[in-house]
Amino acid sequence: MNIQTTSAGEIVETDIPARLDRLRWSRFHTLVVLALGITWILDGLEVTLAGAISGALKASPSLHLSDAQVGISASFYLCGAVGGAFLFGWLTDRLGRKKLFFVTLGVYLAATAATALSPNAWMFMLFRFLTGAGIGGEYTAINSAIQELIPARYRGQTDLIINGSFWIGAALGALGAVLLLQPGLLPPDVGWRLAFGIGAVLGLAILFLRSFLPESPRWLMLHGRLDEADAILRGIEVQAGDVPGAPQKKIRLRLSGRGVGLLQLTRALFRSYPQRAAVGLVLMAAQAFFYNAIFFTYALVLGRFFGIASDRIGLYILPFAVGNFLGPLLLGHLFDSVGRRRMMALTYGLSGLLLLVTALLFVNGLLNASGQTIAWSLVFFFASAAASSAYLTVGESFPLEVRALAIAVFYALGTALGGIAGPALFAALIGTGERSSIAWGYAFGAALMLIAAAVAWRYGLAGERRSLEELATPVVGD
Repeated sequence: MNIQTTSAGEIVETDIPARLDRLRWSRFHTLVVLALGITWILDGLEVTLAGAISGALKASPSLHLSDAQVGISASFYLCGAVGGAFLFGWLTDRLGRKKLFFVTLGVYLAATAATALSPNAWMFMLFRFLTGAGIGGEYTAINSAIQELIPARYRGQTDLIINGSFWIGAALGALGAVLLLQPGLLPPDVGWRLAFGIGAVLGLAILFLRSFLPESPRWLMLHGRLDEADAILRGIEVQAGDVPGAPQKKIRLRLSGRGVGLLQLTRALFRSYPQRAAVGLVLMAAQAFFYNAIFFTYALVLGRFFGIASDRIGLYILPFAVGNFLGPLLLGHLFDSVGRRRMMALTYGLSGLLLLVTALLFVNGLLNASGQTIAWSLVFFFASAAASSAYLTVGESFPLEVRALAIAVFYALGTALGGIAGPALFAALIGTGERSSIAWGYAFGAALMLIAAAVAWRYGLAGERRSLEELATPVVGD
């Protein structure tokens, strides 16, 4: 390794990225998926519980939530996620990926346990805000770490499947709601509290797995801890059956201090990669509105328009969750083979068109509860892959120095533009009792997805099978 000193700091040559990308899949990569992928399972659990037990929250003697308050509590959760993404994204780039693994999960554990103990509606909303903050922080730390640890040829499929595991959490939440909200099984103010305890139990178990994961060698490399990065990578190479330390193609980069933050991010967004920034914002905002507006109020639609009792809502969410998980699982490999741009355009476009068809059937009363569930399962088979690809694209689009903060910014902006207002808006539309009002909301969500499809096709980043450093080169010396 050659090192030279410049006025801007040390410039190094290193083969760490190439060595990470050439690895075969190993038990180390499986551990990464299991220990870090829990983030999306927990998010799916939280979102599904909030919807599936909405009837119990309204019937709770201590909470007495209205339809509007159910939607507002969902918006509180998303507001917390936005704030947590910003704060923990900045800390992730500054302090490292591994430290934040534990901080963000700890915030989530404490907040979801406190949610189960909420004495009134306003405390419930406060704890939902804090739970969201933990999940938002998880998104930034985990997305950046996964992309940095997974070899380039597996990155697209792995990222999509992990993001799609949100729906494993959704299925767990639906099952938990069905079991704990059975009439007469538990007092009316106990079942929903135990349901929120599911997340705390899962989170505690995953803390143990995370203790076996190392810091990202790419982050260590950038911060001048080259010997530590090399030692960690040699251990990974042994697990993958590779030759430890085998030399590969080198890149040159300037070592970073702890000053990485908004200045570097602003430079990356508006001077180096403005087109990528615009594409990322469109993709994130469209999928956030599409998902959050519709799914957060799914239980309200089933209850008001199809007469489904609160203790039966979970049964209708299960097939919906299966469709959402199967989308990334079955389509994920195509994002690495067919290509990012084509598959993003296809999945965004099909989900928008299918939602328009579903809206027409709904407004004309042509669907019963089962038909509605089947239609939505098909819509979100494609939408789930599309939404997952948005996170993948944002993570690939910007340099290592600001990757976590960039993910945080686009998650936050996308959620703020498309997600926070969505649940409250749809809750209000559902409250009118008019199918036509809700159908217009669906049509708006479909239009956003179709616009995103066109943007992805024309301007999307072709990141398949390319190293992160090739896609967004770190700052180098002259």
